Amino acid sequence: MEAALSGLYALADINLLILIFAATLGGVLVGALPGLNATTGAALLLPFTITMDPIPAIAILTTIYCAATFAGAITAILINTPGTSASATTCLDGYPLAQRGEAGKALGMAAVSSTIGGLVSIICLMLAAPLMARAAYNFAPPEYFALTVFGLSMLATIGDGSPIKNIMSGALGVLLATVGIDLLTSIERFTFGWNELSEGIGFVPVMIGVFGISELLVQADNLHVERKQVIMKAIELPNRADYRKVWRTILRSTGIGTFIGILPAEGATMASMIGYNEAKRWSKTPEEFGHGALEGIAGSEAANNSATGGAMVPTLALGIPGSPTAAVVLAGLMIHGLRPGPTMFTEQAEFAFAIFWSMMLVNVIFFFIGLWGAKIFARVTLIPIQILWPIVFTFSIVGAYALEQSMLDVWIAIGSGIIGFFMRRHGFSVVPLAIGLILGGMLETRLGQSMVMLDEQWWLMLSRPLSLFFLVLTALALFGPMVWNGFVKQRPPLESTGE
Repeated sequence: MEAALSGLYALADINLLILIFAATLGGVLVGALPGLNATTGAALLLPFTITMDPIPAIAILTTIYCAATFAGAITAILINTPGTSASATTCLDGYPLAQRGEAGKALGMAAVSSTIGGLVSIICLMLAAPLMARAAYNFAPPEYFALTVFGLSMLATIGDGSPIKNIMSGALGVLLATVGIDLLTSIERFTFGWNELSEGIGFVPVMIGVFGISELLVQADNLHVERKQVIMKAIELPNRADYRKVWRTILRSTGIGTFIGILPAEGATMASMIGYNEAKRWSKTPEEFGHGALEGIAGSEAANNSATGGAMVPTLALGIPGSPTAAVVLAGLMIHGLRPGPTMFTEQAEFAFAIFWSMMLVNVIFFFIGLWGAKIFARVTLIPIQILWPIVFTFSIVGAYALEQSMLDVWIAIGSGIIGFFMRRHGFSVVPLAIGLILGGMLETRLGQSMVMLDEQWWLMLSRPLSLFFLVLTALALFGPMVWNGFVKQRPPLESTGE
């Protein structure tokens, strides 16, 4: 309780409140622009947070995360183009409502569902924090190493590509993490005579490249796409009859989104799809879905926004990003010297709760922005791509250079963007690459610490219950589906008993 009050007191700074409000506006703007998303916005903003104090820096990144996730519903409803992939299912019922002249009603339902989902998930996160703190004392380097290995096993399912391609992408990220001087042996690796690479490849240029610049190259194929905006009069809050119809859907999707968000390697997109499908499954009028059902909007938006709070659980408590945007937040934590993991709730509890309170504040702010500002932000979607993306590219280059005032970082960002573009074109997801880069460095460090602690006897990890538990989970995650599929194929079919 004391940590929660201290975290709330940290938000009493008027400058921080103004910063959060401005970041919320920026996040809504990013989420409302087709092609941009929360991950891209956070990656572009990451280098500009380096000079800030830790609480404002991470608060801005999480603010962008929450606000952009909500704002994707604006374009999904008004122009049938989801601002973020997490709002793709919102198009299915939001746009038909807009075509019937009920865009305001659809946006009102999206705002209410998003706010409820976000607030409930953050409350769950705050209540779970003391439980995570109790586990902190049981973690040592071997447990952290096994946990990181488990996180790497999730790379197979975190991207949009096939499991094999995702693992290949993640392996490339782990390979990039080995560039530089080994902290244990002081041996240079893969520097090729570049002294600037002795400290390794930074997270920020790679994040900017694979999420920002590669998206710019992908969107270059959509230069001639015309977007038609639906005319909207005013946003309408749901009435009593609407609430009676959707309250079960909102609660169900909030639970689904929070649970999916907590799972490493999942995120808001998966949560919204499951939330929408379950809303249709349990609806009394499933035939209305796809033709303008408010339950469809509620199911999608409550799930994707509750996943943002859930995704911060493994990010802060385990050091494993729960979503692509959470990976950028994790990079921000590491840049500021913060150690994500179970000990964060004991050694840095005030910081953790300050982030929770800021996320809760963001959900309240974007609710009012969604009610009164959606019509304005919707007009931003009409900005020509020929103007928008050169601006994004400029921010990308400036952000990459601003980190260390190094042109090498600029070239790394550009190179990462080109690699990311070709990866996307050939069906490889860039998300495992980014997460592999983050977890790869952590894996190597924790392995070295474990070997020193265990006197080079690595097999002793198997004698520690927690590390053995995570290694078993890793084996199940990697080989479980393969073994199960093989068992099903080999099982003889049931013989027919018909006459």
